[in-house]
Amino acid sequence: MSPYTLYLVTDENLDLTSLVHVVEQAIAGGVTMVQLREKHHDVQAFIKRAAAIKPLLADHKVPLIINDRVDVALAVDADGVHLGQSDMPAAIARQLLGPDKLLGLSVESWAQLDEAKQLPIDYIGLSAIYPTPTKTDTQYHWGLDGLMRAMKEYQKPIVAIGGIRPDNLTEIASTGVHGIALVSAICTSDSPQAAARSLLDTIQTACRQSGLQTHF
Repeated sequence: MSPYTLYLVTDENLDLTSLVHVVEQAIAGGVTMVQLREKHHDVQAFIKRAAAIKPLLADHKVPLIINDRVDVALAVDADGVHLGQSDMPAAIARQLLGPDKLLGLSVESWAQLDEAKQLPIDYIGLSAIYPTPTKTDTQYHWGLDGLMRAMKEYQKPIVAIGGIRPDNLTEIASTGVHGIALVSAICTSDSPQAAARSLLDTIQTACRQSGLQTHF
């Protein structure tokens, strides 16, 4: 199974205790990668939150990805960084992280997708597939057709993110995309473990029914 298969992006509104609980439960449910997203905390708080969940992830060999901040990733020896378009340039981030850390980049337009082909990154986050309340500044929605076209044009792994819910998950998974990232479907669930398990089952079932023996 690909490390990108069920990619949890954490909700920054969770307090530290809730964050640890959600991550612990999500891992038990089968999440394969976790990105710690913190847009409004200071660096010390970001490091504290990363350090709190890193042992949980390491015990289960689930990669910890830090959103935006290369310095935080280096401070806690995370497994990688996910950059936005306005963050540190990917080439500089790669120099700082070295060759062995995962490096992802959010891609929000066809022009950015073309640029990503030349960058020293490991994967892209295609954002946003559908409208989503967790990202209100999105200028473009890829939709199912855009996702499938992007998969033909970009040779490295693609993680689909944005507006993906249990009711549209099957159609996304049926494309064979390398990974699917979710926030609310897991973080706001009464049982993150049950939610993650159900989501993973849906992904794997969709792939089997589509005859996909690929990334999932």
